[in-house]
Order: sequence, then structure tokens, then C-alpha cells
Amino acid sequence: MTEEIRRPFRDAQKDVETVREVPDTPQTRAPAYRLAFADPEFLWRDELRPVRLQLELMKPELLMKEYGIESTIVLFGSARIPEPARRAEARTETLADFTRYYDEARKFARMMTEKSQQNGKHHVIVTGGGPGIMEAGNRGAAEAGGVSIGLNIVLPHEQAPNEYVTPDLCFNFHYFGIRKMHFLLRAAAIAIFPGGFGTLDEMFEALTLIQTERMDPVPFLLFGRDFWEKVVNWDALAEAGTIARRDLDLFTYVETAEEAVKVIEEWTPRR
Repeated sequence: MTEEIRRPFRDAQKDVETVREVPDTPQTRAPAYRLAFADPEFLWRDELRPVRLQLELMKPELLMKEYGIESTIVLFGSARIPEPARRAEARTETLADFTRYYDEARKFARMMTEKSQQNGKHHVIVTGGGPGIMEAGNRGAAEAGGVSIGLNIVLPHEQAPNEYVTPDLCFNFHYFGIRKMHFLLRAAAIAIFPGGFGTLDEMFEALTLIQTERMDPVPFLLFGRDFWEKVVNWDALAEAGTIARRDLDLFTYVETAEEAVKVIEEWTPRR
């Protein structure tokens, strides 16, 4: 934790506690009397959206900095892929077959975490914090005795923190855009497993940032060549000219955790 700086001004938390002790009158009960930073209804107003965006950017940033997180390994993938022991619960036969990717994500996270423990808080696993592939990533990190990050978001379904996220690094977001920034701000590598709309969204956004040089290139791993070539016709994009042929070099197909770790260890930025 960072050393606390002594300031000559009264602490904000003390003022909140002091306000609770004032006489109960119509004036003190009125919303206008509340301290602005301790007034949820005020902070929820549409006009305060810029403040809320800033808070969601700063809270994880400050806490990860205080925790000493230097760099991360990002795992994206479907929330609907169960662990092999729960294969029978899969919604489709394809998802049942994809349980092997749960094992590969778990193994990959475990291997990367074991390596990261040799050099401090570098290459810490970060996932969306939920079930499926996300759970596998956090689980592998926990099995290696390391920490991992979960960037949760409030959704009507499929989103609650899995039990393997390090509690002090389990964040929750309202804004998708700010959450995406935190996925990539410290990314040293990106590993993407089969998934749906959310996974595709995160994959294409990260690829676009690298393609347009808004983000430095990093090892970009697509687990499951058959899946990705089936759902995305990469060659058709290149042939149409909507992407350059060299853009197909921005990512690498892998099938196993061992392959992925080797790519990261031997990776050098391509010109």
C-alpha cells in the first residue's frame, strides 16, 4: 500500500460521520443538505455521468497500482463453456466439446502464474470475473498460488464473480467502455478462447487498436483454429481489401496451453 500523506485539511470521512450526529430537523433531512460526494441520488443524475466515468476509471487504477500490478495476461472467452466435470450441463453438443478449452484456459493461467511469481506482479491473469472460460482463468491462477483479477460488469444474467478471483482485485463496472480500458491498459498478452458476442467484441476491438497503432502489438492468441476460421472468414476480409493481408499476422492460432506459453516466451513484435 502507498504511504498515507498527511494533509492540513479535515478528512472527508470524518465530515460524513459528523453529519450523522447533527440534530434531526426538516433542514438536515432535506436532500440539499447532504454532502455531494455522499449523496447517491445526486451522483446518479444524468449530468453526473462524467464524474461516474472518472470514478470507474480511477478506482481500479488506484487499487491495482497500490497492489503492485505491473502487467497482465488477458483471457477472453465464453461464459457458457462449463468445466469438463459438468459437461452434461452444456446447452449444446458443441459447448460440451468445448469443455476442453476450459481445461486449456485453466492450465494456461496456471503456467503463466507460476512464471509470473518469479518476477513480482508481472503477467497477472485478468478475466471478466464470471463463469466459463473466465472462471477457468482465475482458477488456474489460484491453483498456482497466485493472484488474479476479475473485471465484472452488472448484467441481467450470467455475471457474478467466480470464487477464484482474488477478492482485493475483484472489481465491478457499470460502463463497458471503462471496463474495456482496464482489460488492455496493462496487457502484455491477449488469449482468446471460443465465445459469443462479448468475446467477438473484445477480440475485434483489441485487434483494431493494434492495427491502427493506438496500442502496442502484443502476443495475440486465438485458441481453436477450427472455431475461429469457421466463424470469421479472415481471408475474405483480406481479399476484399477491407483489411490488409499483413493484418492476418496480428494474431496466432494455438491449440494448447503449452503452445500459447511458448508463443509468448518467443514473441517479438512484427514489423
